[in-house]
Amino acid sequence: MRAARAEVGQWEMADTGRDDTPRTKRSRLESGDAVLGVVGLGYVGLPLAAEAARHGIRVIGFDVDSGVVESVNEGLSHIADLPGSEVAGARDRGLLEATADMSRLGRCDAVSICVPTPLSKTRDPDISHVLAAAEAVATVLREGQLIVLESTTYPGTTREVVLPILRRSGLEPGTDFHLCFSPERVDPGNETWKTGNTPRIIGGVTPRCTEVGTAFYSRFVDDVVTVSSAEAAELAKILENAFRAVNIGLVNEMALIADRLGLDIWEVIEAAATKPFGFMKFTPGPGLGGHCLPVDPHYLSWKMRAMDYRTRFIETASEINAEMPTFVVGKVRDALNGARKPVNGSRIVLLGVAYKTDVADVRESPAMDILELLERDGAEVLYHDPHVPEWPTRDGRVLRSQPFADGLLQGADAVVIVTDHSAFDAREIYRMSSILVDARNATAGVPESRRTARPQRWIVKG
Repeated sequence: MRAARAEVGQWEMADTGRDDTPRTKRSRLESGDAVLGVVGLGYVGLPLAAEAARHGIRVIGFDVDSGVVESVNEGLSHIADLPGSEVAGARDRGLLEATADMSRLGRCDAVSICVPTPLSKTRDPDISHVLAAAEAVATVLREGQLIVLESTTYPGTTREVVLPILRRSGLEPGTDFHLCFSPERVDPGNETWKTGNTPRIIGGVTPRCTEVGTAFYSRFVDDVVTVSSAEAAELAKILENAFRAVNIGLVNEMALIADRLGLDIWEVIEAAATKPFGFMKFTPGPGLGGHCLPVDPHYLSWKMRAMDYRTRFIETASEINAEMPTFVVGKVRDALNGARKPVNGSRIVLLGVAYKTDVADVRESPAMDILELLERDGAEVLYHDPHVPEWPTRDGRVLRSQPFADGLLQGADAVVIVTDHSAFDAREIYRMSSILVDARNATAGVPESRRTARPQRWIVKG
């Protein structure tokens, strides 16, 4: 069932206890008096808050980081994809404020939980932030409130984990309050699809919850797609990310196969992509990065292990994708060996350490594994990334991006393109590098590289 700009109605909201004129419960979500609380003002929460404010909804943002709270209240954006002007504009109109005081959740008619859901060191789901948010909401939960979990998690979290916490209030879902799951669909660096125009999936723990959640989100999202339950919405999110992770794993394995066959995997992919049906183009690379693809499918694997089922495609794809940094480092080693140089003592420059083109996000970036593998072999590793001025390492150091001066690449024994930012000039990189390992096929358009590249095109100069 699809609802676009669904009409709010048929339910009532409780008065928030504010000092304004009392209104009917129903009027809260229908009118400008409705207040949305957003718990977690990160790359999901702050754009959501700004989009709701843009449609005239009052928003209170909640975050445990005092620096984030102060920044938002100063009208600044710490999210690369969200212009500061949107935050400043919402502040100027009196529609957005930030706080660390979770007791103010009781003043919100709707609450969206947008907190991190990382993996633990043992690759198990860490939902501690979700639990903390649910506990904070439970202490102030009142009749008529809408609670929506947006954090990616395993199927069953909303009903089996969040709902029991909220039920301690004595209120029941679908009658006293409303609980839904609506997965975030943020694509960092995407200039076309943003919070407001990306279709939004929503599923409640009761049909009434779904109806209420759909109606409210339709006030500031162009297209809301309803599903039959919170579990269906939770699984849909993981399917989206598992689809990409598995297909990237497939094409990465094809890259390993092509390498052994002495073939150019990018030539093979371009040829296959000419088929107008039955094929979707994915490209190989140095590994997966970001919060979603390397993390979210493991939530489903963990859940299914508890049900005595092994998610074979997901696990195999994860293993292949995790091997790609080692493959890239092997290409660096091969290139240096060809020049009669050891890795030990060589100066190697990494170009791009963010996980994705033209973003500043280094979460789960394969560049970190490449750095550690090269340093383990004794290399001196420097990096340049115009989007990442500082790069914290896992061992507590903070590396700094080196200026892209003429001497940076000329003075390197090898250069590795890890992330192909649009600011990089492939021709200049090729010209200045004595050995160049291109993990992104960024130099495909450089005529000189076509004449000198090895068949597999990972080492394009050396």
